[in-house]
Amino acid sequence: MKLLKFAIGLCLGLLLIAMPFSQFQPSALDSLETMTVQQGGRKKPLDTVAQETVAKIYGATTYKHDGIQESAMETFMSLWLNNRNWNTEPFVLVSYRPLKELAGLDVEQKHFSFETLMRNQPLGDVVRSAHQKQMDEEDLTRDEREALTIEERLQLMLNTVDDDAIAIVPHPSDIKGKWVGITAAQSLYDAESIAPLLANFAIVKQTILSGTDHLPMLAPMTQSLKDGLAALSPDVYPADGVMRREVFFNHFHPFAKAWQLYGIAFVLMLVALWVQPFNLYWTAIGTFVAGVAVQSFGFWLRMQIAGRPPVTNMYESVVWVGFGIAAIALMFELLHRSKYYLLAAAPLSVVCLILADSLPAVLDPSISPLVPVLRDNFWLSIHVPTIALSYASFALALGLGHVALGSYLFTPDAKSRIKLLSQLNYRVLQVGVLLLTAGIILGGIWAHFSWGRFWGWDPKETWALIALLCYLVPLHGRLVGWIGNFGISVASVVAFNAVLMAWYGVNFVLGTGLHSYGFGTGGSELMIAGVVGLDLLFVLITVIRHQGWLGGLHAAETST
Repeated sequence: MKLLKFAIGLCLGLLLIAMPFSQFQPSALDSLETMTVQQGGRKKPLDTVAQETVAKIYGATTYKHDGIQESAMETFMSLWLNNRNWNTEPFVLVSYRPLKELAGLDVEQKHFSFETLMRNQPLGDVVRSAHQKQMDEEDLTRDEREALTIEERLQLMLNTVDDDAIAIVPHPSDIKGKWVGITAAQSLYDAESIAPLLANFAIVKQTILSGTDHLPMLAPMTQSLKDGLAALSPDVYPADGVMRREVFFNHFHPFAKAWQLYGIAFVLMLVALWVQPFNLYWTAIGTFVAGVAVQSFGFWLRMQIAGRPPVTNMYESVVWVGFGIAAIALMFELLHRSKYYLLAAAPLSVVCLILADSLPAVLDPSISPLVPVLRDNFWLSIHVPTIALSYASFALALGLGHVALGSYLFTPDAKSRIKLLSQLNYRVLQVGVLLLTAGIILGGIWAHFSWGRFWGWDPKETWALIALLCYLVPLHGRLVGWIGNFGISVASVVAFNAVLMAWYGVNFVLGTGLHSYGFGTGGSELMIAGVVGLDLLFVLITVIRHQGWLGGLHAAETST
């Protein structure tokens, strides 16, 4: 019976994996989507170029305007071929409120036109100041970093409006050689070889410009263009299957499917915990395992595309932490069958994957070549995942801490459950401390080989050490009896703010140090601060309730 219920949950995930395969039928845009482009130091399908370009400029892969929704491919083709006035469309994302106030822009508006931003004098002044500081090798302010990001979006938009904006013509002989755009191909090949492709491209372009009614005729034209480009340099041009795999990954959305499964498993576990006649425990476990499997499949696909572990930027870090939370919780759940591990992990994994899936302008999902310091795959494969798994362990402890504090606040008489949650939490904290300690040591060894020193008080290193100390103190306090079950629950919640600073704060707030490859812009400190403030308020209310401070005050007032 247990096996049957487990199989039901697992099959739900397998259905989500199998469904997209039936949707990938050849379409009018199929050959266009899988056409190879050299961009950003690697070869990728045109579908990826479209998604990355639209996401970087607009902040989402679906462009919404005048009540119409356009896919990334439709938007990119329109931008590339310049078939409408893109100067006046509110297409460029500006999300940082202080910069909008400084530039005199509407703070409630998220997107602005190319023309509006190019003519904005205060914004231009900030950009010029940022460039001057870069020349003088000075640290930039947050306003200046955000302004440079907007400049990059405007430059990307400007560069896209050109026949040669995308390099689709391969180098004649060098697999690492530079590709060129279609009209510049005459510099690499003789006129006789390139003339048919130029004519074919002109027909494809005219067909697209003619409107959607002519798209059914596009498939044979684009396939002919693709075949011609591949025939120019067969040894250099990638196999079609490689491009199709990446297009499949783009449209499959494995990480979105994973959080959906985690959410379903969470609901099933709630039912198993609170509605005793419905014993859905093993169904919940099966669904959760399916979520882990779908996410693992997504990681495998991304690793095949990138040729490296998927843990080199903030997007991949968030996805990996979400996976780590789920995997560690599943391991502990199968060992102890407590139900609470999965209950605490599922919402956190869902939050991580939703953030990664819905904020492409902040958490850039594009796959790019590694900076030199990251090109040693051995150290990359062990240091970064170890650190991220320690964050995942502490996040799981955060979830268990919230469940425990919620029990203290609403059901203080549930002594056995509170004691169990404290024991579960303690085990996870031990794993987190072990992983973070190992990660810091491994990072020091890598730093010794890469930068010539084991430790340099870089902000990333410093905050990792602070986070470690924030967990070592309560663990040792629990060991010697200074704090009890309630104290360890409070510590698991409060100490996570040090992890948040090491993980998010250094990258998006400080933005300084040797770990610059992980820095980003677009994060909302105000929103993060609000969430942290509300969480600390919840802890404070729980502490007041547990210590009976309000009751003591009330008793004192009554006695007087």
